Amino acid sequence: MMESQKPEANDQLQLKVCGLTKLDQIKELIDLKIDFLGFIFYEKSPRFVLNDLTLKQISNIEHSGKVGVFVNENVERIIEISEKANLNFIQLHGDEKDDFISELRKKLHSEIKIIKVIRIGNQTSNELQRTIKQQPSTINYLLFDTDSKAFGGTGQTFDWNIINEIEIPIPYLLSGGISLENIHQLSTINHQPIALDINSKFEVEPGNKDLDKIKDFLPVLK
Repeated sequence: MMESQKPEANDQLQLKVCGLTKLDQIKELIDLKIDFLGFIFYEKSPRFVLNDLTLKQISNIEHSGKVGVFVNENVERIIEISEKANLNFIQLHGDEKDDFISELRKKLHSEIKIIKVIRIGNQTSNELQRTIKQQPSTINYLLFDTDSKAFGGTGQTFDWNIINEIEIPIPYLLSGGISLENIHQLSTINHQPIALDINSKFEVEPGNKDLDKIKDFLPVLK
């Protein structure tokens, strides 16, 4: 099980923009000093990055927060992509179990950190707490997202009140329909995330980001 860690101290909430597919937008996001750049390597996603960019192109992006998002992928494929795309983080968004995560950790480059997504739907706070406690100590971050058959990108928000009913032993990211309209509700969460993960609410269409909206969102994080 996970060992308790103190959340990383940071005066400003960090931001992850997920579902990136366009190099010009990625360059602009880097200029905006976005903390995490999310690339989805799930073929069923409308934001499947390899439909638009090659692993070499992703590798050439100079940024220390490149996140590869995987859903029930095999270990060998994750390792291959992480090396060829020069990723900094692996985000596991599926139903990956302890043995899988342990094997991945052994084979991954030691500097690559693992983010495990916990999808929140109709479970009780006790059930959610049990799921958190079952996570292996080899993960570095949790990410709470709204449960869906599409594994994210729905634009739907779960009830953030449940976060106040659980203990979270390691730093976490918050995802699921975050927007300019609901960000004020973040203040109701006692144990704050280290980063917000935005996606569909900041798009013109899947994979095509609305950079003006993202620019409007940045001052809210301060």
